Amino acid sequence: MELLALPPADGPAAPLPTPLERLRLSPALSGAAGSNRAPANATRIAAADDVAAVTAWLARYADSAATLTAYRREVERLILWTVLQLGKPLSSLTHEDLLTYERFLADPQPAMRWVLTGNKKLARSHPGWRPFAGPLAPGSVRQAMVILNALFAWLTEAGYLAGNPLALARRRRAPARPRITRYLSHELWATVKETVEAMPTESARERLHAARCRWVLSVLYLGGLRASELTSTTMGSFFCRRDAQSTERWWLEVTGKGSKIRLVPATDELIAELARYRRAHALPPTPQFGETRPLVLPVIGKAGSEKPLSRGALHLILKEVFGMAAARLRARGPEWEGQAAVLASASAHWLRHTAGSHMTDQQVDLRFVRDNFGHSSLSTTSGYLHSEDDARHEATQERHRIDWKK
Repeated sequence: MELLALPPADGPAAPLPTPLERLRLSPALSGAAGSNRAPANATRIAAADDVAAVTAWLARYADSAATLTAYRREVERLILWTVLQLGKPLSSLTHEDLLTYERFLADPQPAMRWVLTGNKKLARSHPGWRPFAGPLAPGSVRQAMVILNALFAWLTEAGYLAGNPLALARRRRAPARPRITRYLSHELWATVKETVEAMPTESARERLHAARCRWVLSVLYLGGLRASELTSTTMGSFFCRRDAQSTERWWLEVTGKGSKIRLVPATDELIAELARYRRAHALPPTPQFGETRPLVLPVIGKAGSEKPLSRGALHLILKEVFGMAAARLRARGPEWEGQAAVLASASAHWLRHTAGSHMTDQQVDLRFVRDNFGHSSLSTTSGYLHSEDDARHEATQERHRIDWKK
């Protein structure tokens, strides 16, 4: 995409957004001579233009796919907006420009240029690709600006920019951390389970799809996993060890944010669900040590050649389940519309919050919840605290259950 002479931003011939990796900018828009560029002898990175500079910043997060995706999305949106909407490079943005951009995020117009048509997510190479699925909620706008502030602060520290245009933003006193609100109540969670248990199982494909939905909900809820952890973990990550009393306990080894490894208690109930799911695929109930099959298996495909589920595919599976559960509530009458809307907006991360909320409801020790979810790094000596691990496993197994009816 060569942006040499831009037509009016809202004209019929206005150029469409192009993904960052395919973006080619004219010298005037590249930022090579941006008005906020620092002197050449001050820079500590090799980038000569804005795209190269933000690529250098993004490279710092290459070891965390989820973070990299989120940060690239926000940087990409800003660069596309500033060159297509303002006709200026990122390194010429002013504080006032960014205030305008903040308002734009809440209502990206013209929608034909910026917003995806339909609900189907398109590949970045598709001509119908757009950087937005719709207007951002206030919380998402704030998060986007936090990410961009980190970008500008780093580019300033690296000597690429003369100053951070977002540093002038009005500083608010940090509010107390709010309670988690994006989770399902026990009643809504029961509706989700009922929905999955009522899924059709007439054909082989329907049976495998229903088994997959049940397994995904089970492992996300009982293990409290992030979506990225579910899609990157293998069956061979389950293992069993004995405590001092020769009691067998199963664990799931998960690599979380920042490549930090943690052990998640695999309760008897979770192991039973694992066996149930594997039997549906004609596999032995217990995974072998080092087994490379992904945690979530494809509905169709040759055994042994399974590819890990993508985060996009996981999103679609859960959206289908939550959508069916919402329809189940709406069928009860119009007074259920509010609750149905909550279910329809749920996502994989809601299940993680749901699991944490329900565990604390059942009086699971907060230290155990913290360690199960990987909210803080483990100390070097934590590998020797087997008695504490066993108490955490026992408390999790005793008080945190899914209780499928069938």
